[in-house]
Amino acid sequence: MKHVIEVNGIKCYSYHGCLREETLIGGYYNVDVHLTTDFSEAAANDDLSKTIDYVLMNLIVVEEMAIASKLIEHVGQRIVKRIKAEAQSVHYLRVKVTKLSPPINGDVENVAIIIEE
Repeated sequence: MKHVIEVNGIKCYSYHGCLREETLIGGYYNVDVHLTTDFSEAAANDDLSKTIDYVLMNLIVVEEMAIASKLIEHVGQRIVKRIKAEAQSVHYLRVKVTKLSPPINGDVENVAIIIEE
C-alpha cells in the first residue's frame, strides 16, 4: 500500500545566494516535503511512533534552511540527506525549495529546485 505524507509551505527567512547582498539581507523561501511510506500500523493503532512525524520534517527543514548556502540546490540536498537519515521508513522523497523574488534581473515570482529520491 502507498501512503503519502506532505508538509507543504514551510516558510523560512534565510540567507542563501551567490550575491553578497543575498547573504546580508536574506530572503523568503518556501519548502515542500512529499514522501511515501507505510503508515498502516499508525492508522490502525493511532500511534505516532509508527509513522513520520510532521514536527520532525518541519524541524529538519527549518534547521537546514538556517545554514547559509550559495545554492538552494545544496540546501535542498542537505534536507533530503537528513530526512533519509532521521526517518528510515521513507520509501520515496520529494523536496522542493522555492526562493521567492529572486534577484535575477527580471520580473520573476520565484525559482525552485526539486529533488526526488
